[in-house]
Amino acid sequence: MKALKANQLRQMSIGELQQKLDELRTELYRLRAQQSVAQLKDTSSLKMIRRNIARVQTVLNEKRMHSHT
Repeated sequence: MKALKANQLRQMSIGELQQKLDELRTELYRLRAQQSVAQLKDTSSLKMIRRNIARVQTVLNEKRMHSHT
């Protein structure tokens, strides 16, 4: 998985962002399970998923703040 760009995320709706966040959290759970049984070779993917989750959450919070004003 590659890093998501904030500009791409800002073009998505709140619903799409929420769906993306759910997908990323599911992927993170799957990778952690693989890591626990020593099957995960690319441990850097965990860091990238966590950062992508943070990006999505940041954009979601921005959108929610702007929709209330």
